[in-house]
Amino acid sequence: MIVSAIRRAWLLPSIDWIEFIRFTCPNHEVKLQRMKINRVSVWQLDLPLHKPYWLSGGRLKFELLDSTLVRIDTDAGVSGWGEGCPWGVTYLPAFGKGIRAGFEELAPLLIGKDPRQLDAINRIMDLALPGHPYVKSAIDIACWDIAGKSSGLPICELLGAREPDPVPIASSVSTGSPREMLDEVQRFRDLGYRVHSCKVGADVSMDIERINLLAANERDGEIMFYDANRAWLPREAITVLNSVSGLTSWFEQPCETLDEIAQVRRRTRYPICVDEGLHSMDDLIRIQHDGIAELVNIKINRVGGLTKARRLRDFCLATGITMLIMDTGGSVVSDTGVAHFAQTIPASSCLGVWSCQEMVSVDPAPGQGARNVDGCFSAPDLPGLGVEPELALLGNPVATY
Repeated sequence: MIVSAIRRAWLLPSIDWIEFIRFTCPNHEVKLQRMKINRVSVWQLDLPLHKPYWLSGGRLKFELLDSTLVRIDTDAGVSGWGEGCPWGVTYLPAFGKGIRAGFEELAPLLIGKDPRQLDAINRIMDLALPGHPYVKSAIDIACWDIAGKSSGLPICELLGAREPDPVPIASSVSTGSPREMLDEVQRFRDLGYRVHSCKVGADVSMDIERINLLAANERDGEIMFYDANRAWLPREAITVLNSVSGLTSWFEQPCETLDEIAQVRRRTRYPICVDEGLHSMDDLIRIQHDGIAELVNIKINRVGGLTKARRLRDFCLATGITMLIMDTGGSVVSDTGVAHFAQTIPASSCLGVWSCQEMVSVDPAPGQGARNVDGCFSAPDLPGLGVEPELALLGNPVATY
C-alpha cells in the first residue's frame, strides 16, 4: 500500500509526497525522513567518436564530444547521477563548457533542498537561470535517480509505467555517398538494428539518389527515415519530398524553423518529424495546433530533463503525436535515462530511441545500464537510474559544491 501511494504521489504535481503517504496510510508507521542535498560534484569527460561523423548534409563535422557528469549527494547517504552532453558546439545553442558554467550558478542554490521534490528543484533552477535547459537536464536526472533509489523503484516506474516491450534503437547514418550510407546501414544491421536515421541534406540531386537507393534496399520489418537536420531550404525540401516515391517512413526536421516546416507540410505528402525545432511546451502546442508535424523527437537534454520531457510526453499522448526519444549525446549514463523515459510510452506512440554509446570510444560504466540487445533498449530493473560511473575512470572532479 505504501509503494502504491508513492506511485500515485509522483503523478501529482507540486506535492509533498512524504506527507501524502502519512495521510493516505495513517495506520502504517512511516519512517521516511526529509532528505537534503549536501554536495554536488562535477566531472568533465571527453568522448571521442569511433570515426568522424557528418551531419546536416555534411556541413557539420564531429569527432569529439565534451560530456559533463554530475553526482548529487544527500545527507541520507543516497546519491544520484546525471549526464549532459551536447552534440559538439555547432549543432544546437549548447556546449559542454556552458553546462559547467551553469552549474556554478545553480549548484550552490540546491544545497539543503530535497532532491525528490522535482517540481521545486526545477522552479529553483528556472528562477536562477532562465532558459539554458541543457544546463539543467543532468541535475534533474540525478534528482530522479535519488528519488528512485529512495523509493526502491526504477525511474520508469516513477514516471508512470514500464511498458512490457523493449524499445527499438535507431541507428544514426552519417551523410555520405549513397553507397557509403547503405554500407553503414548494413553495419548497423549486423548489430541488430532495424530502425535507421539516414542523414541527408547535402544537395537536392544527391539526396534524391541517396533516398531512392536506401529505400530500394529497405528490408521487411525495417524502418528507414530521412533526417536533414535543418539543412534544406523550403524549396529544396519540397522538391526532394515530391521527387521520391514508395516510401513507408518520414522526413525529420527538413528546414530550420517551424514556419518553414509548415510551408513544406502544406505542399508535400510524407509525414514530417520535428526535432531541433522542439524546445518547449509552447513549440509543441504550436506543432499540434497548426498541424506542422505528425511526429516529434523529444531530446531530453535539449528540453531540460525528465521532468519537462514528461510534460511533453503527456501532451503527445493526449493529442496523438508519435514520438522518438533521444538525448543530444553522451555515454551509457545518458542512454539509460533515455531508455527509462521511452519505456513509459506505449509502443504505438514511440517509434524508437537513439544510442550514442555505440558511436563513442569511452565507456565510464562498463557492463551497466541500458545496452543494445538485438537492436533494442530496456530500462534496468534496479532502483533509480540503474547505472553509476566508475570513479576510477572519471578521475578527479573539476568542481565540487
